[in-house]
Amino acid sequence: MAKKSKRGSGPRPGSNRAERVAARKERQRAAMAPPPRPFAGLAAECDLVAMRAFVASATVELGSEALTQGTDRSVLLASILPGAVRAIVRNTDDGPQGVVALQTEVDPDDVDREIADALVWSTQAAPDTDFVPSDEPPALTDVLAPQTQLDIVVHDDFGWWFPPGTDVPAEFADMLEQAKDSIMPSARLSAKSGIGAPWWVDAGERAHLRWVRPEPEDEVMNALARLHAAGRLTLGEGSRFAGSFRTHGLLVPVFDLDNELHHEEWAPALDQFDEWLTEALAVEGDLTTAEVRSRDGIRGRQVTLR
Repeated sequence: MAKKSKRGSGPRPGSNRAERVAARKERQRAAMAPPPRPFAGLAAECDLVAMRAFVASATVELGSEALTQGTDRSVLLASILPGAVRAIVRNTDDGPQGVVALQTEVDPDDVDREIADALVWSTQAAPDTDFVPSDEPPALTDVLAPQTQLDIVVHDDFGWWFPPGTDVPAEFADMLEQAKDSIMPSARLSAKSGIGAPWWVDAGERAHLRWVRPEPEDEVMNALARLHAAGRLTLGEGSRFAGSFRTHGLLVPVFDLDNELHHEEWAPALDQFDEWLTEALAVEGDLTTAEVRSRDGIRGRQVTLR
């Protein structure tokens, strides 16, 4: 009987199968790699992440001091526009106004330059023209002043899609109503430290606190593990730590909340947790055995939003 040939431990180098295996490994590495931080270097990074990732209907008016390109035109930075277009220029009583959306179909690696490109275009284009991307878009930190803080206005509908005083065309009325039904009530909260962007969102049966944190992911994760092991990973009665998600290079701890309470009623609990988290972030050294177990459990419930 002929002996069975022994196969190597992998595909033959240079073969089609070897190329497919290499490509699969590269996709797996990319999936596990931390997403880029498109808004790094901006004081408003955490709020920009929130507006792009999960805030349904919100706007921010950017004055001339916020835009480094020099313009007298008003620009509205918004969560989303009809059809998920990147930007429009519309006529208002005060002249042309640019509106730039954060929630668009853009590759994660290009988010900052695509938004910067749209901001520049919105300060120069004529009203009612289609957005045309440039060949070499600038970095967002070259367009939006790094120290800019966002005075976010949260809306319960999408009426702001049309300039103030404008009658909504009949063909858009049904679309606006359907879009309104998709909005979950949201509010930007303020923690005592002023660090990060805590957002309250009413999802129906439960409300959530989603706190976008600016620190490196591993530091936040270790701090959460320390709090969990100490019995402090909580906002008190009516709350439950639900897990965390990663988006745009930042970690976002999430708590389920009793939505019978108004979002402002969570302020004392938020400040207390803020104090505990600040203390935990300042701790140096390795995690204890119990804290490592806590970290592993928290990571097991972590998801990534791209």
